[in-house]
Amino acid sequence: MYAHETTLRVRYGETDAMGYVYHGNYAEWLEVARVELLREIGMPYTCFEELDIIMPVREMSIRYLKPAHYDELITIRTFLDQLPALRVQLRYELYNEGKELISTAQVLLVPYDRSRKRPCLPPEHFLKLLNPYFGEVVPENLLEYL
Repeated sequence: MYAHETTLRVRYGETDAMGYVYHGNYAEWLEVARVELLREIGMPYTCFEELDIIMPVREMSIRYLKPAHYDELITIRTFLDQLPALRVQLRYELYNEGKELISTAQVLLVPYDRSRKRPCLPPEHFLKLLNPYFGEVVPENLLEYL
């Protein structure tokens, strides 16, 4: 398992007329956390793009437990629970400054080769960067993770 933590402060423009963070902004926060997770692993999105690989969101599920408010510091914990293969499943926990769990989410990404116009396996370099967290990975045994 790989875990990453990102913090952000709620901006005024992210709140609605009720004073709560507008629900649609959570998806953007999840993307911020995802981008930072990949950067910390050592393979930012730009590296995927240079290899002509994109990772569109296939599914997203968000559960809102408590509202977030203007100027609160939000901690987003992102978990990569299993080795990525033809899909990359991320799990999220969002906490307010009081360390209360305010939201949970899951996002499913699909590595996609733009030039071949089809899903693909993640780059070998990316998988090697994950070795310390999932054990030695070689392309031959990757199929057992599918």
